[in-house]
Amino acid sequence: MHINIKNLKNVPLPTHATDDSAGVDLTAAIDAPIILGPGKRTLVPTGLAIGLPKGYEAQIRPRSGLAIKHGISILNTPGTIDADYRGEIIAIVINHGEESFVIEPGMRIAQMVISAYERISWNEVEDLDDTTRGHNRFGSTGC
Repeated sequence: MHINIKNLKNVPLPTHATDDSAGVDLTAAIDAPIILGPGKRTLVPTGLAIGLPKGYEAQIRPRSGLAIKHGISILNTPGTIDADYRGEIIAIVINHGEESFVIEPGMRIAQMVISAYERISWNEVEDLDDTTRGHNRFGSTGC
């Protein structure tokens, strides 16, 4: 699939790390390091804008290495970039760790996955069909 991309800040274009990687890494398009204290959040620009075709979205997700090693995650996960958005992709980064974390210029800070979706319409009914689970809530199928 080919997607139009606009490089706003002359950053390297995102690539798949391996042949089977679902996502591409997004880097921090910042001029100076950002010190992110424990429990704090910040916006990190990526320097990129994309033109998705109708029927597709881009999902912005945390990077697993940053999450396990430092407690760094992405809020509003997965963040959705709609097909009609043409502005810069900006990640909402949070530090769930116990120590300050330094976001360096060019650091891989999030990942992006492109996904197809379908438009829906509602069919309002009086009752839903019965299932084995029924009305059972959180944890009802095991931990």
